[in-house]
Amino acid sequence: MKWASVASNDEKLEAAVERTTDQIRRELGTRAPDLVVVFCSVHHAEAYDRIPDLIGGRLDGGLLIGCTAGGVIGGGREVEQEPGLSITAAVLPGVAVRPIHLRADDLPSPSAPHSVWESLLGVSTAEHPHFVLLPDPFSFDPEPLLHGLDRFYPDGHKIGGLASGGRQPGANALFLAGQVYRSGLVGVSLSGDIEVDTIVAQGCRPIGQPMFVTRSDRNIIWELDGGRPLDVLQQLHDTLDQRDRALARHSLFVGIVMNEDRQEYRQGDFLIRNLAGVDAASGALAVSALIADNSVVQFHLRDAKTSAEDLEELLARYERQPAARPRGSLLFSCLGRGRFLYGEPDHDTGAFRRHLGDIPLGGFFCNGEIGPVHGTTFLHGYTSAFGLFRPRN
Repeated sequence: MKWASVASNDEKLEAAVERTTDQIRRELGTRAPDLVVVFCSVHHAEAYDRIPDLIGGRLDGGLLIGCTAGGVIGGGREVEQEPGLSITAAVLPGVAVRPIHLRADDLPSPSAPHSVWESLLGVSTAEHPHFVLLPDPFSFDPEPLLHGLDRFYPDGHKIGGLASGGRQPGANALFLAGQVYRSGLVGVSLSGDIEVDTIVAQGCRPIGQPMFVTRSDRNIIWELDGGRPLDVLQQLHDTLDQRDRALARHSLFVGIVMNEDRQEYRQGDFLIRNLAGVDAASGALAVSALIADNSVVQFHLRDAKTSAEDLEELLARYERQPAARPRGSLLFSCLGRGRFLYGEPDHDTGAFRRHLGDIPLGGFFCNGEIGPVHGTTFLHGYTSAFGLFRPRN
């Protein structure tokens, strides 16, 4: 298995394609890629329809997948707010790479048997495939698909991001093989001699203590540890320092524990969701997720410093694992991260290199990020989701 990744900020698409594909071929040597992942900034919008042919003609043989992007990541660097083209290619011996294109109305009902999902996706559940998924945010809600994939392909990891750059339906482009789609979802399944590790950095830190949800209704929390949630939140607010009080006004979130068997909780144990509303009369809180009685939750804050520390901790934890070294990686990072959050270029890719070295790293800045938290796949925001690829055997 061999990966290569490169990005270009050339203003002319033809020059960008020539530069990136030449570099990819030098890094891969004589081996033709089996998978080619392409992300292209909105600056090249007039040429979207030509991208599969331009790149496919120079990297013949590999299955091409990709989409438009608000910013691209390639060669371990981030290209934002300027023309950008990223290509990440992989030689994958012993791996079956299968294309996926779905429209919103293609999805089976939740009660459909696994054979229907196998027919839809073109891969057997017995192969335990992994998935890379690129939906269009205007025409495809990925969450029903993620629920189905988790149900019927529980051993596979699902990673990806929502296409970005376009601001209205039809403005994004999805690339798959030689085709360009303006709606739906494109993806690939990867099965055989491949393993995918994931790192999902949601960029938050907990405040206060974990609490039990003692009364709830769908996404409404009526009681926390037997008290009114608004009162609990006010008591917590009174214990915060001035900086955290200021953050709580606009960057307060709810973390839902996904592994309640632990005695203590740390980064990665929480699914971070927005605090959607507060009812002053009842003291109830609305959360952007379904909440069950006896769930464990904890309030969280997010800012640049917290986000950076969260990513460092998760990368360091992965670095200490005894698993084999990844050969390549894809990063799906929120448009709200990057320069916008940190005030500097290459923040997340720099952290990645410090911990894991010069592993080829490509990706893009998304309208939403797909990745697992404790075995369940979610659509996230403000997150950096890494897929790290290595041989299974």
